[in-house]
Amino acid sequence: MNVTLGIDVACRAAHQASLARDGRVVWRGRKFTTSTTELEALWADLDVAQPAELTVVLEPTRNAWIVLAQWFRRRGARVVMVPTTQSADLRKYYSKHAKNDRLDSEILAKLPLLHPEGLRAFTGPGTADPLRRLTKQRSTMVKRRTAVFSRLDALIELLGPGWYAVLGSDYGKAALAFLARYGDPNAVLRLGHSRLSRFLQARSRGQYGDAPAAGLIAAARESLALWGADGMDWAELAADIAVEAEQAMYLNTQIHDIDERIANLYADADPSGIVASAPGVGPVISAVIAGRIGDPHRFTSLAAIRAYSGLVPKVNQSGVGETKPGITKAGDPLLREMLFIAADHARQVDPQLAAKYVRLMSGDRHRDSAICHLAADLLTRIAACMRSGTPYVLRDNDGREITTDEGRQIVRSQYRVDPKRRDTAAHRRMRERRANEGGPGSQKSPSAPTSRPATTIIETHASA
Repeated sequence: MNVTLGIDVACRAAHQASLARDGRVVWRGRKFTTSTTELEALWADLDVAQPAELTVVLEPTRNAWIVLAQWFRRRGARVVMVPTTQSADLRKYYSKHAKNDRLDSEILAKLPLLHPEGLRAFTGPGTADPLRRLTKQRSTMVKRRTAVFSRLDALIELLGPGWYAVLGSDYGKAALAFLARYGDPNAVLRLGHSRLSRFLQARSRGQYGDAPAAGLIAAARESLALWGADGMDWAELAADIAVEAEQAMYLNTQIHDIDERIANLYADADPSGIVASAPGVGPVISAVIAGRIGDPHRFTSLAAIRAYSGLVPKVNQSGVGETKPGITKAGDPLLREMLFIAADHARQVDPQLAAKYVRLMSGDRHRDSAICHLAADLLTRIAACMRSGTPYVLRDNDGREITTDEGRQIVRSQYRVDPKRRDTAAHRRMRERRANEGGPGSQKSPSAPTSRPATTIIETHASA
């Protein structure tokens, strides 16, 4: 007898559960919370002879489902997960105009009989879970820092181009320390060249000194000359710049600490460095791939790993016609982003990837589309290495094992894409896409003037 417990997980409200035996619902809509008392009461109501006969079906709702999955797994039940999109589509089949927690739990209880191949077994939190969380946290921190840098750029533009020419756009420690204290041109002039030079040397460990100090003093004088005596409230502008600079310094510290933790976790998750052996994969990207994929054996095939990344194309087939309108983007977005970056670097080292890139770019394909193809291939190779426990090996198109330097030389000599041809194809594809999507330039006004002279003759009559 197949006993299935479907649980619609809630983050703040009570969960709802439905029990089915051989696909027939026994009871539905049982409410409970994540507490040992109510979980024990629910377990008593299940009335199963052997815990292994019970299958618990969950949707991965934020992190609230993990506690329930681990509790039932410790009791001996089989815990499986189902993607939220699949359960939502099945619910619409049963009830198109109604959606509630009781109905969701009932659908989950029937899923093992309706769509068993869509279930994924929960094997417990693995060693890659902390790495998975931390890589996502680092990505969020980097995006926040990028936003802070953009706001700093906008504020420094008010000071004039001289400041940007000296400080640059990367905003190192010395630049941020300077902006946190001396965003006012008057304060820079009062500080003077000697003290400003010593300040920059101390914050940059001797890398910057006299030349940047002289440039900043000149930029401060230029700012005052551009705005005049009463053109800008420099104190308020300096306060705004200081806020952004201090946020950037704090984020830099946080990212540095996260990088150290990621390095330690990656060493535990991939002690042989199999992921890092792939071309185009550095310390950050290797940690993301190892953390987001986790145990590669939890996937049924390499195709399932590609589908998880969202780099596989959509398919629209009917009769003899078939189209592939872009990739699904249905998987892990951070994994997809890092694979795209890695593939763009790997094609400059791996001759096999470079040959495919040239073949794809020989037509009118957009560069991003070609890189997505390479990213899917690179993921397949890395996953195969992870499953077999062997490092990535560079080979030329004849199958001969080569070094990184040899691969880079082969790519430079044999697989080069004309930049002009690449840009022309990209612009043409962009124009076609905008025309198909109804973007700018896709519609012509019927009343627009033509290049030919008008043929309409307007007759005027003198008034009486």
